[in-house]
Amino acid sequence: MEKIAETKYPVQEVIRRRWSARSFDSAAIPAAVAEQLIEAASWASSSMNEQPWLYIYAHRESDNFKKFVEALLPGNQVWAQHAAVLMISLVKTNFDNGNVNRHAMHDVGAANQNLMLEATSAGIVGHILGGFDMAKTKELFEIPQGYEPVVFIALGYPGDISTLPEPFQSRETAPRKRKPLNEVGIKL
Repeated sequence: MEKIAETKYPVQEVIRRRWSARSFDSAAIPAAVAEQLIEAASWASSSMNEQPWLYIYAHRESDNFKKFVEALLPGNQVWAQHAAVLMISLVKTNFDNGNVNRHAMHDVGAANQNLMLEATSAGIVGHILGGFDMAKTKELFEIPQGYEPVVFIALGYPGDISTLPEPFQSRETAPRKRKPLNEVGIKL
């Protein structure tokens, strides 16, 4: 399934095709493709070229995958457990000199978007999740000093929506919506 965004103005097709899917096929994502997605993330713009992101990930067939599912909130576990790859996107909040990098979250967001657009280009769907247990994530993954978990990312090939329980099945088939342009861009 695809959910193509209906835009007022023409935008790149990969942007129109990117959406937050919850249904995944059972096919594995090859290791080289997962690394390709991380490479795309690595080329995001970043303040002072700090590149304050780090990704921890596991493929569904690995023993560590269960830890990723365990760290998610129960509502997300229902569907995310079927993803081919689960990732944690981390942010390094300070520069090496100890000063706060106030642009770090923006930079990680840009890296995540690069990753998602590259995934879309490769026929992979993904979903960025904020619904996870922060304390459990830090404990399970022994997050390095100076880093904070930002979001989880579920990735896989598109799956059969009918396998999802409600309310997720309805969410998958609902039309995509965005705020009107005059609410997100103000011309002065």
